[in-house]
Amino acid sequence: MRNSPTFAIVDNPEKSRFEADLGDGSLAIADYSLRHGKIIFTHTEVPPAHEGQGIGSALIRFALAAARERGLQVVPICPFFVAYIQKHESEQDLLDPAYRQVLGLS
Repeated sequence: MRNSPTFAIVDNPEKSRFEADLGDGSLAIADYSLRHGKIIFTHTEVPPAHEGQGIGSALIRFALAAARERGLQVVPICPFFVAYIQKHESEQDLLDPAYRQVLGLS
């Protein structure tokens, strides 16, 4: 089992994204937009040098925890978010009801 990466993740509302400072001048990001009680996750990006280290999943966990804390329904447009939510039943209650059907999770 590999060690968990250590980095800070923050919400940057001015840029509508969650950011992980990877300590080498690069950032991993999860872009979102807010609309009517929903958070729409549109894009996740991890720099190629940092792929495969669990950073994208850590970003998603942080972002979903923030959505839960703020009482927001989740609309995952980003394929990485979709795959994560499909694999993690404990997060599926956050989904916008219409998106449960889109993802086949009725």
